[in-house]
Amino acid sequence: MDKRGFLRSVGSLTIGALLGERTWARWAALPPAKLAQDETFWTEVRGKYRLTTDYINLENGYYSMAAEPVLEALIGHVRAVNFQASRYMRTRQLADKLAARDRLAAFAGVPADELIITRNTTESLDTVIGGQSWRPGDEAVMARQDYGAMLDMFALQARRHGIVNRFVSLPHDPRDDDEIVKLYADAITDKTRLLMVCHLVNITGQILPVRKIADMAHARGVAVMVDGAHAFAHLDFKIQDLGCDYYGASLHKWLGCPLGAGILWIRKDKIAGTWPLFGDGRADDDILRLNHTGTHPAHTDLAIADALTFHESLGSQRKEARLRHLQRSWTDRVRGKPRIRLFTPTDPQRSCAIATVGIDGMKPADLANALFDRYRVWTVPIDYAEVRGVRITPHVYTTPAELDALVRALGALSA
Repeated sequence: MDKRGFLRSVGSLTIGALLGERTWARWAALPPAKLAQDETFWTEVRGKYRLTTDYINLENGYYSMAAEPVLEALIGHVRAVNFQASRYMRTRQLADKLAARDRLAAFAGVPADELIITRNTTESLDTVIGGQSWRPGDEAVMARQDYGAMLDMFALQARRHGIVNRFVSLPHDPRDDDEIVKLYADAITDKTRLLMVCHLVNITGQILPVRKIADMAHARGVAVMVDGAHAFAHLDFKIQDLGCDYYGASLHKWLGCPLGAGILWIRKDKIAGTWPLFGDGRADDDILRLNHTGTHPAHTDLAIADALTFHESLGSQRKEARLRHLQRSWTDRVRGKPRIRLFTPTDPQRSCAIATVGIDGMKPADLANALFDRYRVWTVPIDYAEVRGVRITPHVYTTPAELDALVRALGALSA
């Protein structure tokens, strides 16, 4: 695959090209909040995905399928790499991977030499956690609602290096940002070296005031690492605006990239102080030394550009507005109903697509099974850190009728 062929493969995926330029021009002029409610448009977008009719998929947070044009581009990359085999891997792989990295960096709003492509958020953030020069008695701050893989990595550092992990517990419906910031501030001591915070909490969908937390922590001399697994390509933002030191995310969730790709961003002055998991001969201040992956499927990295093109042509603001609209369209109808409990904030600006709902007296696993077995609604049970319910994650291809089915099912099960 030559450079011209690579660029041509990602250049035909615009929404205008997929829906028709004249038709798209009419929709493109609508404000995001208004377009979010235009079902004709979103039906057209839905048509770009291959969806099962066997069940309603409301578990897109774990892994969201690629749109068909992105999937077809991926298959094309697989064929092209396979065709040239070792010659491609030895002569084109690095340049193409760096081109995909440059696209990601521009989208994320960070310098390209501060970002690497990883396999997922766990790899990204565990690289940071395991790469610190920990000493016995050093402290790290995190939330009980944080993702288990990172909590496990911090626990490993406690066993290996003798660090102390300090936990906060997030309220499900905070009064304001100050309540959240104070929780983290109260957990910091003069021994705290690193604070981990979720941009968007995976088990509740709550969006945290990352910039305010980061500013507070930096004023106390504490570095901040952000778990952005569910925020990247879900919310409209730039990493630089968050004021953090480290940011990790997965690309197979809300960006719609094929499985096997994530990002790690590290502020330039923090790169040299992060130990790599594998030996590499590059200079200490070269972030690529943290990205020694060995032989890796190149086609996944190539498809990142295709997924970015599809996402950007739809537009981050439009996508966020649609996802928030979908979530509110069902949560507003069940909030406050007898036996139904929502673990997601009331304020619409504190969440987007994700919300978690439970039924009093019903175990999360039983609720998930009942939704699938009786109503063909696919979800995931959540039962830890004071959250007991099922996580509901629609995507841009989810229809109002599918969410109506969810509301009816919850009503019947809670009666």
